[in-house]
Amino acid sequence: MSRIDDSLDFIPVRIAVLTVSDTRTLADDKSGDTLVKMIEEAGHKLADRRVVTDDRPLIRHTLQAWIEDKGVDVVISTGGTGLTGRDVTVEAHRDVYEKEIDAFGTVFTIVSMQKIGTSAIQSRATGGVAGGTYLFALPGSTGACKDAWNEILKFQLDYRHRPCNFVEIFPRLEEHKRRK
Repeated sequence: MSRIDDSLDFIPVRIAVLTVSDTRTLADDKSGDTLVKMIEEAGHKLADRRVVTDDRPLIRHTLQAWIEDKGVDVVISTGGTGLTGRDVTVEAHRDVYEKEIDAFGTVFTIVSMQKIGTSAIQSRATGGVAGGTYLFALPGSTGACKDAWNEILKFQLDYRHRPCNFVEIFPRLEEHKRRK
């Protein structure tokens, strides 16, 4: 069973939030606001925040810029993970992934099933790694953002979480690039 080891120091990570929407702006972005609030309440730092339209090259460009930014450790996007023709966030994420975190989508589906039943099948939440940066694509609803944060990311982005977490392996994400 997972737990927090209080004998260890909390290590804040720098998280960028991307909202993908043709209709939202920063002024009315409830899911982005929800993510920012949870990130900051957990003790992490908001590295950047943007809203972009459902445009695969634009989403990919934004993700790539954050991957290259040494001030960003994690990117969480919200929106564009569904099945409609405009939903291209997952494809843009996969365009930049070096490795996909396959179990993220599976665990998110399990969490969603407990909340919304078989409607969870319509989400294509995904996670991956590129350039030493973690990237997660969440559905656009505030409920989905809360579920992903409270049930998965809050723990995996906490260095004190046991038996393991994403933060403790940050230094090893790009070990393949080290000279031998």
